[in-house]
Amino acid sequence: MGEIGKDTKGIFFDVDDTLYDHLQPLSQALKKVLGADEDFPYEAVYHRFRYYSDLLSARHGGVNAGGAEQDMQDMRVKRAMLALADFGIEVTKLEAERIQGEYLQGQFQITPFPEAVRLIREVQAAGHVAGLITNGPAEHQWAKIRALGMDQVIPPSHIFVSGAVGYDKPDPRLFAHVNERTKTEPSSSFYIGDSWRNDVVGALAAGWTSIWFNHRHVEPETDHRPHYFAASYRELARILLP
Repeated sequence: MGEIGKDTKGIFFDVDDTLYDHLQPLSQALKKVLGADEDFPYEAVYHRFRYYSDLLSARHGGVNAGGAEQDMQDMRVKRAMLALADFGIEVTKLEAERIQGEYLQGQFQITPFPEAVRLIREVQAAGHVAGLITNGPAEHQWAKIRALGMDQVIPPSHIFVSGAVGYDKPDPRLFAHVNERTKTEPSSSFYIGDSWRNDVVGALAAGWTSIWFNHRHVEPETDHRPHYFAASYRELARILLP
């Protein structure tokens, strides 16, 4: 790869609930296992589901902590039980396992937000570096990336999965690795993601420009201050391509 120009930005996106609607596979799982109807608070439950996913992952040292696959499965089941309990819905471990199984299966029946592909191509056409940074086991996340067709939009050399790199967001070492591999600088690097704990806090700690993609209109979890807020891809385009 050649040298990156001084005016070139490194613009990197999260995957889950940033490139596609991550709520959809969870909603389908809850409908199938619990018989949830249209009045069920799907979006609120999803937010707590993601909250506990990030919290439990951090407590266990993340994807790259060297734990057994069974430990990860137990964590995934526990997050479903905790999230639903916040809404007074008690489920058995067996029910939570079924929810998790349906949820995982649905994650490969996904399509990107149409505006996401358009914006990435516009970023590339403007001469900037576009890429992905996502947490998770390498095989699992790559399967989703391929299901989204993002490997046809972004060069694989600009796609970084924590399970393959060895560091998880919000660890600044993951962002530093991305800078090193893409020949970009932290001062000209942008990260767009929906997770407060992983994406906002992680990008800020790495010295990157943080854009919180808060399309679900949730509240901040700490007193960190992202550089920008966006609730749509139209807003993202105004920030990235003024």
